[in-house]
Amino acid sequence: MENFRKLMRFLPKIFYLTLLASNLVVAQTTIQTDVLVIGGGASGSAAGIQSARLGVSTIISEPTNWLGGMISSAGVSAFDGNHLLPSGIWAEFRERLYQVYGGPNKVSTGWVSNTLFEPHVADSILNAMVKETKQLSVLFGYQFKKTIVQNKIVKGAVFYNKNTQKNINILAHQTIDATELGDAMASAGIPYHIGMEANIITGENVNVPVSNNIIQDLTYVAILKDYGAKVDCTIAKPFGYNAMEFDGCCKDFCSHPSKLISNVDTKKMLDYGKLPNGKYMINWPGKGNDIYLNIIEQTETNRNIQLLKAKAKTLRFLYFIQTQLGFKNLGLAKDEFPSNDRLPLIPYHRESRRLDGLVRLKIQDIATPFEGERTLYRTGISVGDYPIDHHHRENEDAPKNIGFYPIPSYNIPLGCLIPNNYQGVIIAEKSISVSNIVNGTTRLQPVVMLTGQASGALAALCVLQKKNAQHVAIRDVQNSLIQNNAYIMPYADVTPKHPQFAAIQRIGATGILKGVGQPSAWANRTWFYPDSTMTEVDLVKGLQYFNPKLLTNFSASKDVLTIQKIAEIIAQIQSHTKEEIIKDILNFKLNNDYVPRQIIAFLLDKYYQPFQININHQGKFLESKTNNL
Repeated sequence: MENFRKLMRFLPKIFYLTLLASNLVVAQTTIQTDVLVIGGGASGSAAGIQSARLGVSTIISEPTNWLGGMISSAGVSAFDGNHLLPSGIWAEFRERLYQVYGGPNKVSTGWVSNTLFEPHVADSILNAMVKETKQLSVLFGYQFKKTIVQNKIVKGAVFYNKNTQKNINILAHQTIDATELGDAMASAGIPYHIGMEANIITGENVNVPVSNNIIQDLTYVAILKDYGAKVDCTIAKPFGYNAMEFDGCCKDFCSHPSKLISNVDTKKMLDYGKLPNGKYMINWPGKGNDIYLNIIEQTETNRNIQLLKAKAKTLRFLYFIQTQLGFKNLGLAKDEFPSNDRLPLIPYHRESRRLDGLVRLKIQDIATPFEGERTLYRTGISVGDYPIDHHHRENEDAPKNIGFYPIPSYNIPLGCLIPNNYQGVIIAEKSISVSNIVNGTTRLQPVVMLTGQASGALAALCVLQKKNAQHVAIRDVQNSLIQNNAYIMPYADVTPKHPQFAAIQRIGATGILKGVGQPSAWANRTWFYPDSTMTEVDLVKGLQYFNPKLLTNFSASKDVLTIQKIAEIIAQIQSHTKEEIIKDILNFKLNNDYVPRQIIAFLLDKYYQPFQININHQGKFLESKTNNL
């Protein structure tokens, strides 16, 4: 009732509209809002919060009664990656986790992640963030039915209200598809991909000879709790149980060394997802509770029927842990999910439909972003540092020995969120426009949350500027994100607390000063080296990369840039005098005459302002009469 009262106060208007549906004229309740976010998962929650923060009325519709999706409702309460990229709403969320548990060390409980937490805590944090956000309302129990679309313009969506058992229409100026499987996108008829693309299509050369519809394994996670050594929590023996189903899951149960998937003992297997307060996240990929089910194109009813298989496998694995491995004291947590079976509200989907967007991010774009003709890095709106990680053990037909490139930390282009030839809709969650292989890193929780934040910023700007998403300036979206302490460039050595963070992000996105990528297992990096110096010739090359017409008659040496020389170079490409620039540099009180990269970025950003020159979704600069372009 309280949610209903809040909705009545919040919504600009509620009225009745007669619609023609299934050849019948049906009176349905209709709600109007500026931005509609379909799905309150990791991406949808961040999208709604960011959109409303920019001052537009926003509704999040969520089929369950929890927020957070995979980080809460699905029980995957461990952040994979971005530990050293504390950015935007993801960083805000993590800071609140620290406040709940007492600091970073209190959430570094398992070895799969630096940040582990209880699922219900994630839901409570997101709900608190929503309540603090004006112009934002969440409608729980709203099951998506279909998109409202006219002439390729998405107008909103139809939902089934589980509480009233009635249909309801929500109309919006901008709709964000943040569903777990891209259902709104599919309903609207927007083109998308499912499964693996052959090497010849993407040019990725990852040992996928023929395209197929194979997706990653999914998991029905379980959250176990230690109820004490004297307590027997053993569940009834599941139907079809056979301990050999889990042969090779750990060293303590392995019939032959060739069967061993992970070289760990039982305790370490459980500690993989150890959570605070004596709980364990059971999301074990090696002969554990992963399962192959491709249910993306099925109806909601058929999906739920198929997901019973995933639940059954997880219960068999739990029984195996309790009996074969001897941990009868571990039982399904009673204080987590509001479900009858104590299992999560939804499964963990690692893969969904993938948009055919304005641009498509491929592995080459993130492995070597500063090389070649494609310059998508300039259009970045979210960042990640996790390696390409695919789960394909449970499908015998999946290609073996897929070749995953080593990658540095990377960013996701704005065009990956925007469909071709459709208006009024933006795509988020795991359904953005990337290749199947790249989905193996863009699917991770922090990246999904940050991509959701970017989709919310884009949607709000569409409303405020009265433009379609394709026509909102990329630099406007990026500036909005930077102002909210979010990265657009994945520089691990320049956090939002750095005094030159904004300048370095903006100059980095022009390519005048580039970073250096360093693949590094589970925590990849791209370094800006803010305290390093650079040579005259390297700066001139960077400026000419940005604009070939600059400094064509300038004789640059290989000497390290000094105060005098950097002032001379910048004075030649804009209207301020060399003396003004030198005076500004001296305010930094450098230890010597050499100017570090962070100060060079500051000077370029202040005096030359190359970030103000807009770009298209391919990262190419648009023609302008300013700044010598």
